[in-house]
Amino acid sequence: MNWHHLSAVAFAVTLSTPVVARAQFVVYTNQATFLAAVTNAGVDTFTGFNTSSSTPSPIVRTAGPYRYTAFVTNGGDFFGAGTVANPWLSTNTATDAITFGSFIGGVGAVGGNFFGSNIAGAFQSGNILVTYVDAMGAQSTTLIAPSTSSFFGVVSQRSAITSFTVSAVQPSDTEVLWPTVDNLTLAQTTVPEPGTYALLATGLLAIGITTRRKRALVRDQAKT
Repeated sequence: MNWHHLSAVAFAVTLSTPVVARAQFVVYTNQATFLAAVTNAGVDTFTGFNTSSSTPSPIVRTAGPYRYTAFVTNGGDFFGAGTVANPWLSTNTATDAITFGSFIGGVGAVGGNFFGSNIAGAFQSGNILVTYVDAMGAQSTTLIAPSTSSFFGVVSQRSAITSFTVSAVQPSDTEVLWPTVDNLTLAQTTVPEPGTYALLATGLLAIGITTRRKRALVRDQAKT
């Protein structure tokens, strides 16, 4: 069974260098804690994903009430790892990355199981790089040898998440690792909309003006 095509291209992903930005994310490694911090979570378990041949990129899928688009970098294809009973989302070429984006439904949190697989589509231990982006910038985290049950999630404290990328850190010139995803979880947060910040700023300004006027009135009364 032709699970993956090996690539001789050395691992090189520009996302390995985090963008310097004011993005603020809260990172979770416990699923229960993550779910307690978000609302209206939806999960894509990739049930029915093709594990016998490649799937062209991009793909449009849903996770509960949310719709999203996933694509493979460098114009590559997807390939389902795992088993028919429990498929995982992976790539056809190990050095390609998976990016989730074009979220519909107000996604402010992304989580799931992110790990490595081998050429046969079975689990393989190795390091995984995840990069997450919101309107304020990007941050990256390297997951050290995560298992199929290791959970990782991020919640944006500023705005909606615009993309989430998963890539494999290639262990050596002779070993190959494929980025693999299961139980992709999307959720909403209580981050205020931009209009809410504007209203808050207006309210604080009004309070400041009122306070200054009261102080001026007190001074005037004291003078008389």
